[in-house]
Amino acid sequence: MKIILQHKFDNLISVNNLLLAWQEFVRGKRSKKDVQEFSFYLMDNIFNLQHELSNLTYKHGKYQEFKISDPKPRIIHKASARDRLLHHAVYRVLYPFFDKTFIADSYSCRNNKGTHKAIDRFEQFARIVSKNNTKTCWILKCDIKKFFASIDQQTLIEILQKRVRLSYDNQSINILNLLREIIFSFKPNGLPLGNLTSQLFANVYLNEFDQFIKHKLKVKYYIRYADDFVVFSQSKTYLDSLITKIQEFLQIKLKLTLHPNKVFIDRLNSGVDFLGWVNFFGYRVLRNKTKNRMLKNVLRDSKKEKLASYIGLIKHGKANAIKKEIFKIYDKKLFK
Repeated sequence: MKIILQHKFDNLISVNNLLLAWQEFVRGKRSKKDVQEFSFYLMDNIFNLQHELSNLTYKHGKYQEFKISDPKPRIIHKASARDRLLHHAVYRVLYPFFDKTFIADSYSCRNNKGTHKAIDRFEQFARIVSKNNTKTCWILKCDIKKFFASIDQQTLIEILQKRVRLSYDNQSINILNLLREIIFSFKPNGLPLGNLTSQLFANVYLNEFDQFIKHKLKVKYYIRYADDFVVFSQSKTYLDSLITKIQEFLQIKLKLTLHPNKVFIDRLNSGVDFLGWVNFFGYRVLRNKTKNRMLKNVLRDSKKEKLASYIGLIKHGKANAIKKEIFKIYDKKLFK
């Protein structure tokens, strides 16, 4: 039975929800100029926003574009503080609902999930499929080309419509129209990397693919993190047969394409690169790019907080050598 959204538009745009969203939004941003300007007349700004939303006159503003390296170059589109507050208000109402519709093995941008849980699940599936390393375990690894930029906005709206119960009092219609305003505020297509709602919408979009993999193709051992995904099997032929079916579904249903240079079928014992780690049976090592970037960052910034975050990361794999290198760099900078 399909789970249907039954939240009221009035609750989503209420002053109470906007105030709670502000408390979440403002964390770590109080020093930002646009946030300070909005907070100077906070209640006036919130009441004005709520008035526009309740009168159905709200229009999303433009985006500020800037580039980051994370680690590869990315273009971030930042909305105004007012619009980002609304994103948080929408997110805090819609996320708990949509999260219930997602499969267990989708790990990106979800509470109590994340990269560490995903690679632990990778290890668990590797043990099961390889029968504790007594059988050959093959792994199909793919990712989607320019995922956020390639999301089709109209297709996303149609997916959202399937989950919203139409009602006679226009509550659900108003929710859908607000989601349209947010989604279509970004031109010409795709989703902006800077929006909190983009994280949710991306998972909603690829949940269609997850359901296809699990319920149509009946794939048992599948993990997805954002647009990266892996499938485990003892049969390389079986995995090879999945590629065309996956490509067709993504292209026809979601208007997405697999990255042609990032589709691999490898044996577990050869090492499979997934989420920054090269995974083998029973252990994992940091990918060289990840290790080199980490050492470069320690050279540039050796604060204790940064050091602690890196030590926290590498404890999830076999990384004694890099741990020693990090402490060596830290000690040199500390005592020079």
